[in-house]
Amino acid sequence: MPKLQLYDKLLQFPMFQGMSRADLLQMVTHTRLDFVKFPEGKRILKTGERCDRFYFLINGALKIETASEDHGYTVSEEITAPYIIQPECIFGLSLRFRSTVQTLTDTNLITIDKKEIVNLTENFIVFRLNMLNMFAMNIQKQILTQWQSPPKSLEERIVRFFSVHCQQPTGKKTVSIYMERLAAEVNDSRLDISRALNKMQNEGLLQLSRGRITIPALEKLISGI
Repeated sequence: MPKLQLYDKLLQFPMFQGMSRADLLQMVTHTRLDFVKFPEGKRILKTGERCDRFYFLINGALKIETASEDHGYTVSEEITAPYIIQPECIFGLSLRFRSTVQTLTDTNLITIDKKEIVNLTENFIVFRLNMLNMFAMNIQKQILTQWQSPPKSLEERIVRFFSVHCQQPTGKKTVSIYMERLAAEVNDSRLDISRALNKMQNEGLLQLSRGRITIPALEKLISGI
């Protein structure tokens, strides 16, 4: 990949923003960047696999599927470039991916080994600060979610359940869950859940099938309630 194009690709990601061309040139020269291409329908990562590198999606689209701890329901998301696949998994108590990742189109990724990431944090203060800001921002989002006002209606509780289980608040989502389980998750009856979901379906906000709820655009569902 030409250097100028590579710089532009890297600057799409928050941890490289603010780095000068000189810093990027030094980084590219002294850091091992692996360029990987996957065809459509290829599984890249599996839940439980050890996270030992960053995966930067620079072209294409992915499906990211995450299951509940007891595998009682799953949430699938369609993610497009640019995107970093669960960077928080490279540090901390659990060093394993929480989701299974599969390509929806031909995709291109850049991967950087954990040792190289540590070297970058030591050698480039902007990169180190960007890393800290990225992790701090994710923590702050979680704290804000915990302190939000409680939902005022069943529809709002259902939408809150969907949104807190998604990695991005936009785009297409597919939730594989039975109404009995969703009723238990939001503390309501199956009948009321059915009525609320059918109401949202009639409004064009989601689509229902047996054991599956398809949300064409989560942002529209959030704003439509």
